[in-house]
Amino acid sequence: MPYRRLPLIVAATEIEIAHVPRSLPRVITGLGKTAAAVATTVALTRMAAEPGGLEGLVVLNVGTAGALRDEIVGLHQPGAVFNHDLNGDAIRALGFDPREELTVEGDDTVLASGDLFVTDPAVRARLAERAHLVDMEGYAVALSCDQFGVPLRLVKHVSDNADGTAHDWPTAVAASAVVLGQWVEQHLDEA
Repeated sequence: MPYRRLPLIVAATEIEIAHVPRSLPRVITGLGKTAAAVATTVALTRMAAEPGGLEGLVVLNVGTAGALRDEIVGLHQPGAVFNHDLNGDAIRALGFDPREELTVEGDDTVLASGDLFVTDPAVRARLAERAHLVDMEGYAVALSCDQFGVPLRLVKHVSDNADGTAHDWPTAVAASAVVLGQWVEQHLDEA
């Protein structure tokens, strides 16, 4: 039987993956893009130094997200993620590529990532023009995986509407964790 590597589960908080099998390797990044980029990069650097390196590795970034549109509910696998609190136009004007949007294996859902915890209706409306969901880590995990050439799947469950209800995230995340854990168990063979 050929060797099959287990996916690396990357999540912002332990509670988001409370129902993911404990046998899977995991990285808890903490909140925000900087923490997620550092933790993911450290984990991939360590794994690259191990026998077999990163060969056959798939990263699953599992977690909650806010819905930017009222009709968006449930579980999604975004195929695009962009850094919403980066001024890409200004960076391009300086002659550099900001790489503010990345594509990964997934569906047509677009995820906006930024360090801003979105609760303001005006910010939600602006982001909804370009994206379906918002989180605080997906882009950073995607950028790190891209740099290492490691495939990534974003698996996000809607926990709130990225409005005033987002302040109840600590309560809502428990229900999301159950759905996320079930998805991981059902899709391990695909990772």
